[in-house]
Amino acid sequence: MYDPDNRLTDAYEPEVGTLPNDDGGRDEETVTKTGTTTVGISTEEGVLIATDRRASLGGRFVSNKSVQKVEQIHPTAAMTLVGSVGGAQSFIRSLRSEANLYEVRRDEPLSIHALTTLAGNFARGGPFFAINPIIGGVDDEGSHVYSIDPAGGVLQDDYTVTGSGTMVATGTIEGEYDPEMSLEEARALAIRAVQAAAERDTGSGNGIVLAEVTEDGVEIDRFDDYESAA
Repeated sequence: MYDPDNRLTDAYEPEVGTLPNDDGGRDEETVTKTGTTTVGISTEEGVLIATDRRASLGGRFVSNKSVQKVEQIHPTAAMTLVGSVGGAQSFIRSLRSEANLYEVRRDEPLSIHALTTLAGNFARGGPFFAINPIIGGVDDEGSHVYSIDPAGGVLQDDYTVTGSGTMVATGTIEGEYDPEMSLEEARALAIRAVQAAAERDTGSGNGIVLAEVTEDGVEIDRFDDYESAA
């Protein structure tokens, strides 16, 4: 399918119009970034998403200590904010709008696969500066965790970690993950992973945000410390 300018399109291209590719000449030293550690773990009961709450400026100054880095974007899906705060927030607004529009037009929600395909198209073709989010969702086919890279690549796995604390958090999960673990066990593991990353990564810290995604919806909670979240 081709648009009026003879550009190839597909079924999941944004319906709100063409998105510019120019980054506006942004100076990375003045861009507020989430730094961050974000974790997504899939279980048979649902998906557990966890993130820290710190944002930094230029990677050296903590600009905010209470950022909510998980947002609901679909009746049974949530997404993390990773990278520049402005880019991530714009990405979430755009993706949520398209998911809502689809549901209104079709009288049913997007499948999680279609949602992540749309997210990859947005990341590849839009002005979303330096983002690397996780999308976790549940549909008729089960529980799903995807990571979206800045070039629009979409990868599915049983669990995934993105952000500056990736190496530490991945090491924690790698040694303890069990495909048959419960959602409650995934919650405890995700808390340990984010806490371990915060102890070594200067871009992560200041508490934790947890999102439980099930067939019933998305529940998001924020905690100032890891003990309260456990």
